[in-house]
Order: sequence, then C-alpha cells, then structure tokens
Amino acid sequence: MFFRRSLVLATSLGMVGSSMGYDLVRDYSGQHFFDGWDFYGFWDNLTLSQVWWVNETRATSEHLAYVNDAGRAIIRVDNTTNLPPNMPNRDTIRLTTKDMYDYGSLWVFDATHLPYGCSVWPAFWTKGPNWPFDGEIDIVEGINLMTSNQMAVHTTQGCKTDNSIVQSGTIGFTDCSQGSGCTVHETKPNSFGANFGENGGGVWATQYDVAGVFIWYWPRADVPAELTNNATTIDISQWGTPSAAFPVTPACNVTQFFTPQQLVLDIALCGDWAGVESIYKASCPGTCNVTGPGSPAYDNAWFEINYVRAFTTGAPVPTSSATPTSTATVIATVTGTGSPGATTTGTDRNGSNGAADGLSHATSTGLIAMLFSMFAGVLLATW
Repeated sequence: MFFRRSLVLATSLGMVGSSMGYDLVRDYSGQHFFDGWDFYGFWDNLTLSQVWWVNETRATSEHLAYVNDAGRAIIRVDNTTNLPPNMPNRDTIRLTTKDMYDYGSLWVFDATHLPYGCSVWPAFWTKGPNWPFDGEIDIVEGINLMTSNQMAVHTTQGCKTDNSIVQSGTIGFTDCSQGSGCTVHETKPNSFGANFGENGGGVWATQYDVAGVFIWYWPRADVPAELTNNATTIDISQWGTPSAAFPVTPACNVTQFFTPQQLVLDIALCGDWAGVESIYKASCPGTCNVTGPGSPAYDNAWFEINYVRAFTTGAPVPTSSATPTSTATVIATVTGTGSPGATTTGTDRNGSNGAADGLSHATSTGLIAMLFSMFAGVLLATW
C-alpha cells in the first residue's frame, strides 16, 4: 500500500512586538497516538543495529506499541523472547509521521520515560524526504547507560558550527557533514537514562525556522505552563536560551541543507554507535549483542509518551518555495558569549578523544555500509 504524505507548510510571520506565536496543527496523543504514524516493518538498514523494526500488526500482537491505562503511548523493545544465536535481530519499533513539516514549525515532545540499558539506542529525530540528503535533526538521542541527552544536526558537506553560538549545552563536534554531525550535549540534569524517568520525565521543544534549528529541554519541574495546560497557541518569546542552537551563519545557511521534515521515533540496539566496542565497554560488560533472554536486559527499554505536538506560525501556503521572514529567537545568535568547550567523556566512532558522540542515522558507517545495506535489502526482499 502506498501512503499519501500530507505536507504541513507554514509561513514564518514577522514578529509583532515580543510575541512569537505558534498554533497547534497536529496532536499525537491518547488513544489515537499511533494514527498519524507509519511502522517501518523492516530490519535496520540505517545504522546496522541488531533489530527488526516490526510492522503494525506485529507491534500490536507482540504488545510493543500500545496506549496504557494512563493514556500514554508505550513503544518498547521485545523483552519476552529468549533469542537464539542464529536469530541476531530483536523486535522493536520505528515510527515515522505521515505528515511532513516545513520551516515555521515547532515540535513538542513530552515523555515520562526513555529507553535505556546496555545496547539500547533510542532516538526522537527528524529527516527529509530525500534522506540522508535533506538534513537530519536529532532531538533526543543516547545510548547504553548515558545520563545526559545529545542533540545534533546532520547535513551534506558545507555546514559548520562553532563556540560563539549562544546555547546552554556544551558543543561537541562542529562539522555537520561528518558521521557524528554537529553535536551539543545537554547540561541540565536528568535528561536521559534512569534518572529521567525517576524524576518525572521532561519536555523538549524544537523550533524549525529559516533562521535555524533551536532545541529547548525542561525537566518536569521546570516545564512552561503553556506546555502542561494543553494550550493550542504557544508564545515562545519567554523561553530563554535554548539547550542547542544551530542558527544560520556565514558557515551554514540552514535553508540550503534542510527541506520539509518527518518526525521519527525509534529504538535501535547495538549498531554503529551503541555497539562500538570502545564505547560499549565504557559503561557495559562484555560485547554488545541482543541474543539470550529479553529480561532483565530490556526491561527498561521503552518510551512512555504523554504527547508529540506540532505547531506552526500560520496558515498553510500553496508551496514550500515561499521566502518567509524569520521568527527565530533573538538570543540564539552567533555574536554573544560562547558556550564552554565540550567535555571529554569517551571516544567517538573513530577512537579519537572527545565526547562519545553518535552517528547520523544517515551516514552510519559511510557510503560503503549504505551500499551494502541497500544490496542486502534487495536480497531480503527477493529471497
């Protein structure tokens, strides 16, 4: 079956006074949470993780995607199967929105629990239709027993960031075309791992604008009122400094690298970040694998989501080629005091010193791995 994708377009209106208002256009929540998403239904040919992202029928029958009694969406890894060595892929979930969102969008993600554990690699991210060439935004991502979230943007060659950008997170890698992309590490507490759920979870908001990409994070106690009272219109002008900012600069014109984006939720296992030996052994014993009993290894490998909501700055316009006026936050500039340098908490995929930054879902192990994955996919499809 072919799905027709609806394209949610919005004009980026000029600021009126200090107001920067966004209107609700999609609400993924409650009993209808899964209505607006497609299930991937294939093995992970993106980051070569040891999973099978199941289709909707299997997700339902295996109880891997459902709405719980509290009205929250649950997305989880299979923790009931004792997987033999000759079946190296464990069932899990990848969801992609049917809708695509253009500049002038704001996406809000409210969760009370994030997947964690050895080999576990969850993410809430976005991608363009001609992926990986139309850009990628990693809003929530981490691996294994990490305790803080990592944010990133991934582009083709020609986009870089630097320490002069005003943001509360710490900058990592600065070349957005490399495997890790341009990364920023969250400095607020309890943004990932066990502590996230134990402290009530939190909320992320991502502004996708012609002036750049800006990501805010709030622990549960600090979530703005408009994000807890089901407001259908949001003014972001009082949100302050974002955790991560990727503004348009002379070193990167965002509009040249990004097109309308789809939202993606997934859980991978092992693969080209979580499974890299030096990174895995930094917090977990042995070598990364998904075989054997599913419990207790994957008892904590689940999302619990209050909602995902999409807002835009105005009514839809006929095409995405209009040249809007930016509504980007004025604090996310490149002229202020720079953020601190990145901490050195591990090794990257190449073994160099630095934060253990993740790979793009697009670049994975590079062109060779992508070609291999495509070839393997054809073989599987025709076998």
